[in-house]
Amino acid sequence: MVKAVLRGLAAVALAVLPVAVSAPAHAAPTLSLTDAVAGLPVATESRDGYDRNKFRHWNTGDDPADGCKTRAEVLIHEAVDPPVVGAGCRLSGGSWWSYYDATVVTSASGLDIDHMVPLAEAWDSGASAWTPQRREAYANDQGAEASLVAVTARSNRSKADQDPAEWLPPAADVHCRYLAEWVGTKLRWALTVDDVELNALESSAVGCPEQTVTYEPAP
Repeated sequence: MVKAVLRGLAAVALAVLPVAVSAPAHAAPTLSLTDAVAGLPVATESRDGYDRNKFRHWNTGDDPADGCKTRAEVLIHEAVDPPVVGAGCRLSGGSWWSYYDATVVTSASGLDIDHMVPLAEAWDSGASAWTPQRREAYANDQGAEASLVAVTARSNRSKADQDPAEWLPPAADVHCRYLAEWVGTKLRWALTVDDVELNALESSAVGCPEQTVTYEPAP
């Protein structure tokens, strides 16, 4: 009888103890394109000391055990029809959609992996002050869908290291998406814009009233 009473009291005590509640997951900020552009820090750009080799790429990617470098991992992830992954991460078959120029590509060799904000532009915009490790993380960033994108080699080479004041994708109907991904990448990595770039972004954003930008700061 005593044990039964004690068990009952224990149950009551447990019932009134506060229940631990997990903190909600941090939500990535979502802004209108206009507001996102307004949040970009402005600074003068400088390419002094730039060398593409200061951004180590491609490294062993998100999964070092899969035998694929970042380039191949992005291709596998973005494939419309998955390629066959052979020995040494050799890709065969598959198909991809290059959204810059609305083109279907059926050979991995016909694609470049574009850094949404090119390495030289990143250097101009703040990466010159980063550690080599952070530049490597930037050059291989798969933590955001927009950071690295598989596109036709010709569209990537047409873009080169130009910002949106100088170049936009040939497919006009994706300009708003492209601008949002550019701005989101700059915000993710706390990269700056210069006055000419900012003016172009502000002007273009007016024509994209429904476009939003969602980003998470890079770790």
